[in-house]
Amino acid sequence: MEMDGFRSAERSAPAGRRGRLRLAVAAVLASTLLLTTACSGDDKPSWQGGGNTPEGTSASQPPASQPALSTVAVTSPAADAKSVELWSEVKYNSEDPANTEVKVTAKGKEVKGTVDKDAKVWRPAEGLAWNTTYTVDVSTPAADGKTTSATSTFTTMKEPSKVVRATSFLADGQKVGVGMPLIMKFGRAIPEKYRAEVERRMVVTATPAQEGVWRWSSPTEVQYRPKTYWKPNSKIFYSVNLKGVEMGDGWYGRTNLTVDLSIGREMIMTVNNKTKQMTVKQDGKVIKTLPVSLGKASTPSASGTMVVMEKAAHTVFDTTDEDPVNGYKTPIDWAQRLTYSGQFIHAAPWSEGVQGKRNVSHGCVNVSEAMGKWLFDRTLMGDVIVVSGTEEKLKNGDGWTNWNMSWEEYKKGSYLS
Repeated sequence: MEMDGFRSAERSAPAGRRGRLRLAVAAVLASTLLLTTACSGDDKPSWQGGGNTPEGTSASQPPASQPALSTVAVTSPAADAKSVELWSEVKYNSEDPANTEVKVTAKGKEVKGTVDKDAKVWRPAEGLAWNTTYTVDVSTPAADGKTTSATSTFTTMKEPSKVVRATSFLADGQKVGVGMPLIMKFGRAIPEKYRAEVERRMVVTATPAQEGVWRWSSPTEVQYRPKTYWKPNSKIFYSVNLKGVEMGDGWYGRTNLTVDLSIGREMIMTVNNKTKQMTVKQDGKVIKTLPVSLGKASTPSASGTMVVMEKAAHTVFDTTDEDPVNGYKTPIDWAQRLTYSGQFIHAAPWSEGVQGKRNVSHGCVNVSEAMGKWLFDRTLMGDVIVVSGTEEKLKNGDGWTNWNMSWEEYKKGSYLS
């Protein structure tokens, strides 16, 4: 600050007087500063942190901003949506997905489901109920320690008139052989476009764990087998959650079902056409070798890997409808079906004299009356029989031929592979 009047007087004054003038100027400056401070109230000079800067901060370091509150919102299904399909996912937005909780309820009860926090999606564990209102609550902790939340509702579709029934060939509590496939049948052909989703909803759990896959044997039937024969004494559980699953042309799955069954000991029957003997192994050990007679040249037995499909202690083979001239109608004991086309293991007392020597059957595996009963008493549906060395090969699809193809070939029948 320069005061021209004082400086002019200082220049014109003698040396002794100049000193006194400097003191006077200093006093005036000091009083001016005191007056300025007093007029400014509680404000501090800017070099002491004064001015308009908030208390406790400096002009060069602005105060830290408060953290933004985390927000959440349900994005799908839309709020108050109607006719929502039963397997619809719940989608949401969140700025803190790792700490976000999702809860879906209906009629006061929480619905089972899984949350993919990365994708910000909730998926139902099974198909939702028809024509039911669901409430979605999404919440996440806020910066102030409170909770930010969002709520939305939607209503599922009414049960359609066009529903597809799915049935399991096997039932709870059954014990089957190590070659038994799991079989699901549908009341209507499933278009290829929808088969992958149908497979995805049919989950097989084996104890101990075993790799396996579903294969479509026809548009109305799908079968499941493990990579190798089921491990003996395994426990098998499968859940088929098809209620509300779209199956094309306005058709939907009708219901869900579960099946709980067990696998027995391992029994493998091996028939060699060259020796005309059957070797029976149980849990890897030979327990019986017996003579057989296979199909004669005009009606050969098929070579391949088959399983026991059904058993009848006493039945009648009647082929007269198929062949009125050469057909036959014969009572049969201890019959075990191997193919749809009519290949069986069965007792044939009329061929006992040539069993182990010549083939005289119409394609079946003939055994004696005694051996027929012995086998029948020990086998389970799903036990394996392997026939080799005959003139004809087993056609895939002629029975449960799941084991008549390699694992790589079998997997090609899945729409998820």
